[in-house]
Amino acid sequence: MYKKQAFEVEEQIITVQLGQVKLEGELVIPEDAQGIVVIPSAKSSIKHEHRLRYLAHLLRQAGWATILIHLLTQEEDRLDQRSKHFRCNILHLATRLVGITDWLAENSMTFNLKIGYFGASALGGAVLLAAAQRTKVCSVVARSAYTYLIGSDLTYLQAPTLLIVGGEDYPTIAMNEDALLQISAHDKRLEVIPNASHKFEEPGTLEEAARLANQWFKHHLQLANSNQTYLQTLSLV
Repeated sequence: MYKKQAFEVEEQIITVQLGQVKLEGELVIPEDAQGIVVIPSAKSSIKHEHRLRYLAHLLRQAGWATILIHLLTQEEDRLDQRSKHFRCNILHLATRLVGITDWLAENSMTFNLKIGYFGASALGGAVLLAAAQRTKVCSVVARSAYTYLIGSDLTYLQAPTLLIVGGEDYPTIAMNEDALLQISAHDKRLEVIPNASHKFEEPGTLEEAARLANQWFKHHLQLANSNQTYLQTLSLV
């Protein structure tokens, strides 16, 4: 692990050991952060994930800690250069996310931070599936999520869930509309951003997605902290 200054807060390059698997990531915890957002990647190098790094920067500006984590091992990544099997395997990606979530809950730097997820495309589907398996996840945002491979597992998703899609991405709008009906969470919403395509490459669209995500996390992660404080107070009475 090594550290450097990034956006005026300390960035830590970490290695997460999950059984025999080692995953690399970037952890940034601003002072007084009340929650941490897990942003998964399935590409060859986090250093080249410019859009995800920019998204993480926008969320940190709002005060959230972030962990940008590469869910594939180096060997899986090499194999994936031809087949793209692993990066499109939602179950495989979700299993890794569950492991990362457990690591955050046990790590001395992050155990006190409420956990949120942000994922896009296949990883959008993966964060939904992983959140359905871990009640410690307090909030989920999925952009342009591939939900058709999740199936009935969406009915187990209890965490407040925000689905974001582009107004020009008609197949994904329909897919997410169907998914919203299956999600069991009491607080769930679908936001359609006008003029955005599937990858949100149009000017201002990624910033709008980040704004909506921040609002969602601000409400639900802070609400989770308030509820925890209230319960701790009751236990002292």
